[in-house]
Amino acid sequence: MLLPIVQYGNPVLRQKCRPVEKIDADLEKFVADMLETMVDAEGVGLAAPQVGVDIQLAVIDVSHDPECVSYLKVNGKDAELADIMPLVFINPSLELGEQKETEMEGCLSIDNIRYEVRRPAEVKATLPQLDGSNLIIETDGLLGRALQHEIDHLKGVLFTDRLSAVGKVSVKNRLKRLLRAQGL
Repeated sequence: MLLPIVQYGNPVLRQKCRPVEKIDADLEKFVADMLETMVDAEGVGLAAPQVGVDIQLAVIDVSHDPECVSYLKVNGKDAELADIMPLVFINPSLELGEQKETEMEGCLSIDNIRYEVRRPAEVKATLPQLDGSNLIIETDGLLGRALQHEIDHLKGVLFTDRLSAVGKVSVKNRLKRLLRAQGL
Protein backbone atom coordinates (compact mmCIF):
# COMPACT_ATOMS: atom_id res chain seq x y z
CA MET A 1 0.00 0.00 0.00
CA LEU A 2 1.35 3.42 -0.94
CA LEU A 3 1.85 5.73 2.02
CA PRO A 4 1.52 9.51 1.83
CA ILE A 5 4.94 11.21 1.98
CA VAL A 6 4.84 14.15 4.38
CA GLN A 7 6.31 17.41 3.11
CA TYR A 8 8.59 20.11 4.41
CA GLY A 9 6.98 21.94 7.32
CA ASN A 10 5.37 18.86 8.86
CA PRO A 11 6.59 18.71 12.50
CA VAL A 12 7.31 14.95 12.35
CA LEU A 13 10.27 15.71 10.06
CA ARG A 14 11.92 17.63 12.92
CA GLN A 15 11.39 15.02 15.64
CA LYS A 16 14.09 12.82 17.06
CA CYS A 17 12.62 9.40 16.40
CA ARG A 18 11.95 6.73 19.00
CA PRO A 19 13.91 3.47 18.83
CA VAL A 20 12.06 0.48 17.41
CA GLU A 21 11.46 -1.84 20.33
CA LYS A 22 9.06 -4.42 18.93
CA ILE A 23 9.25 -6.25 15.63
CA ASP A 24 5.97 -7.80 14.64
CA ALA A 25 3.74 -8.39 11.63
CA ASP A 26 2.51 -4.78 11.70
CA LEU A 27 6.07 -3.46 11.48
CA GLU A 28 6.92 -5.89 8.67
CA LYS A 29 3.82 -4.72 6.74
CA PHE A 30 4.87 -1.11 7.35
CA VAL A 31 8.34 -1.87 5.92
CA ALA A 32 6.77 -3.44 2.82
CA ASP A 33 4.59 -0.34 2.40
CA MET A 34 7.63 1.94 2.82
CA LEU A 35 9.55 0.03 0.14
CA GLU A 36 6.58 0.22 -2.24
CA THR A 37 6.22 3.95 -1.54
CA MET A 38 9.94 4.62 -2.10
CA VAL A 39 9.94 2.77 -5.43
CA ASP A 40 6.74 4.50 -6.57
CA ALA A 41 8.24 7.91 -5.72
CA GLU A 42 11.45 6.99 -7.57
CA GLY A 43 13.56 7.55 -4.46
CA VAL A 44 16.70 5.80 -3.27
CA GLY A 45 15.76 6.04 0.40
CA LEU A 46 12.85 6.68 2.73
CA ALA A 47 12.79 7.13 6.50
CA ALA A 48 9.77 6.42 8.70
CA PRO A 49 9.22 10.09 9.66
CA GLN A 50 8.81 10.86 5.96
CA VAL A 51 5.59 8.85 6.07
CA GLY A 52 4.54 10.35 9.40
CA VAL A 53 5.87 7.74 11.85
CA ASP A 54 8.50 8.85 14.37
CA ILE A 55 10.45 5.60 14.73
CA GLN A 56 14.08 4.81 13.85
CA LEU A 57 13.46 2.83 10.69
CA ALA A 58 14.58 3.48 7.12
CA VAL A 59 14.84 1.75 3.76
CA ILE A 60 17.39 2.29 0.99
CA ASP A 61 17.76 0.81 -2.48
CA VAL A 62 20.57 1.97 -4.75
CA SER A 63 20.72 -1.27 -6.75
CA HIS A 64 19.71 0.59 -9.93
CA ASP A 65 23.33 1.83 -10.07
CA PRO A 66 25.77 -0.95 -9.12
CA GLU A 67 28.69 1.40 -9.87
CA CYS A 68 27.53 3.99 -7.31
CA VAL A 69 30.09 2.82 -4.72
CA SER A 70 33.81 2.20 -5.10
CA TYR A 71 33.79 -0.36 -2.29
CA LEU A 72 31.36 -2.16 -0.01
CA LYS A 73 32.19 -4.23 3.03
CA VAL A 74 29.49 -6.01 5.00
CA ASN A 75 30.53 -7.39 8.39
CA GLY A 76 34.17 -6.99 7.37
CA LYS A 77 33.93 -8.84 4.03
CA ASP A 78 33.78 -7.52 0.47
CA ALA A 79 30.20 -7.57 -0.82
CA GLU A 80 28.07 -6.56 -3.79
CA LEU A 81 25.14 -4.14 -3.61
CA ALA A 82 22.79 -6.88 -4.80
CA ASP A 83 23.66 -8.86 -1.64
CA ILE A 84 22.03 -6.29 0.66
CA MET A 85 19.45 -4.38 -1.42
CA PRO A 86 16.88 -3.31 -0.57
CA LEU A 87 18.40 -2.35 2.75
CA VAL A 88 16.02 -2.15 5.72
CA PHE A 89 17.33 -1.10 9.12
CA ILE A 90 16.26 0.05 12.57
CA ASN A 91 18.00 1.94 15.37
CA PRO A 92 21.19 2.67 13.36
CA SER A 93 24.51 4.15 14.43
CA LEU A 94 26.96 5.83 12.12
CA GLU A 95 30.69 6.58 12.11
CA LEU A 96 31.79 9.22 9.63
CA GLY A 97 35.04 9.34 7.71
CA GLU A 98 37.35 12.36 7.72
CA GLN A 99 37.45 13.17 3.99
CA LYS A 100 34.49 15.16 2.64
CA GLU A 101 32.91 15.46 -0.78
CA THR A 102 30.16 17.60 -2.26
CA GLU A 103 27.33 16.06 -4.27
CA MET A 104 23.78 16.97 -5.27
CA GLU A 105 21.00 15.84 -2.94
CA GLY A 106 17.26 16.02 -2.95
CA CYS A 107 14.55 14.66 -0.70
CA LEU A 108 11.13 13.11 -1.27
CA SER A 109 9.84 15.38 1.53
CA ILE A 110 11.17 18.57 -0.06
CA ASP A 111 9.64 18.74 -3.53
CA ASN A 112 11.71 19.99 -6.43
CA ILE A 113 14.67 21.28 -4.44
CA ARG A 114 18.10 19.80 -5.08
CA TYR A 115 21.35 21.31 -3.91
CA GLU A 116 24.98 20.45 -3.31
CA VAL A 117 25.65 19.05 0.16
CA ARG A 118 29.10 18.49 1.67
CA ARG A 119 29.26 15.24 3.63
CA PRO A 120 31.87 12.69 4.68
CA ALA A 121 32.87 10.56 1.69
CA GLU A 122 32.99 7.30 3.67
CA VAL A 123 30.86 5.83 6.43
CA LYS A 124 30.72 2.85 8.73
CA ALA A 125 27.15 2.09 9.71
CA THR A 126 25.86 -0.43 12.25
CA LEU A 127 22.41 -1.37 11.03
CA PRO A 128 20.25 -3.64 13.19
CA GLN A 129 18.00 -5.84 11.04
CA LEU A 130 14.42 -6.93 11.61
CA ASP A 131 15.60 -10.51 12.20
CA GLY A 132 17.75 -9.41 15.16
CA SER A 133 21.08 -9.57 13.30
CA ASN A 134 23.39 -6.61 12.66
CA LEU A 135 24.92 -5.47 9.41
CA ILE A 136 28.08 -3.43 9.71
CA ILE A 137 28.48 -1.64 6.40
CA GLU A 138 31.56 0.26 5.30
CA THR A 139 31.11 2.14 2.04
CA ASP A 140 31.22 5.37 0.08
CA GLY A 141 29.43 6.88 -2.91
CA LEU A 142 25.68 7.05 -3.23
CA LEU A 143 25.08 4.36 -0.58
CA GLY A 144 27.24 6.23 1.95
CA ARG A 145 25.40 9.46 1.18
CA ALA A 146 21.96 7.77 1.36
CA LEU A 147 22.82 6.26 4.75
CA GLN A 148 23.80 9.68 6.09
CA HIS A 149 20.69 11.32 4.61
CA GLU A 150 18.22 8.74 5.96
CA ILE A 151 19.87 8.52 9.39
CA ASP A 152 19.71 12.33 9.56
CA HIS A 153 15.93 12.03 9.07
CA LEU A 154 15.77 9.80 12.15
CA LYS A 155 17.38 12.65 14.13
CA GLY A 156 15.05 15.36 12.79
CA VAL A 157 17.72 16.75 10.44
CA LEU A 158 16.98 17.63 6.81
CA PHE A 159 19.50 17.90 3.98
CA THR A 160 18.76 21.64 3.80
CA ASP A 161 20.22 21.95 7.32
CA ARG A 162 23.53 20.68 5.90
CA LEU A 163 23.80 23.34 3.17
CA SER A 164 26.53 25.96 3.13
CA ALA A 165 25.55 29.50 4.13
CA VAL A 166 25.28 30.40 0.44
CA GLY A 167 23.16 27.31 -0.21
CA LYS A 168 20.79 28.15 2.64
CA VAL A 169 20.27 31.64 1.25
CA SER A 170 19.77 30.19 -2.23
CA VAL A 171 16.95 27.82 -1.21
CA LYS A 172 15.34 30.02 1.47
CA ASN A 173 12.64 31.49 -0.78
CA ARG A 174 11.84 28.12 -2.38
CA LEU A 175 11.38 26.60 1.09
CA LYS A 176 9.08 29.48 2.05
CA ARG A 177 7.00 28.81 -1.09
CA LEU A 178 6.69 25.13 -0.10
CA LEU A 179 5.40 26.16 3.32
CA ARG A 180 2.88 28.62 1.81
CA ALA A 181 1.66 25.95 -0.61
CA GLN A 182 0.77 23.85 2.42
CA GLY A 183 -0.89 26.76 4.21
CA LEU A 184 1.87 27.02 6.83
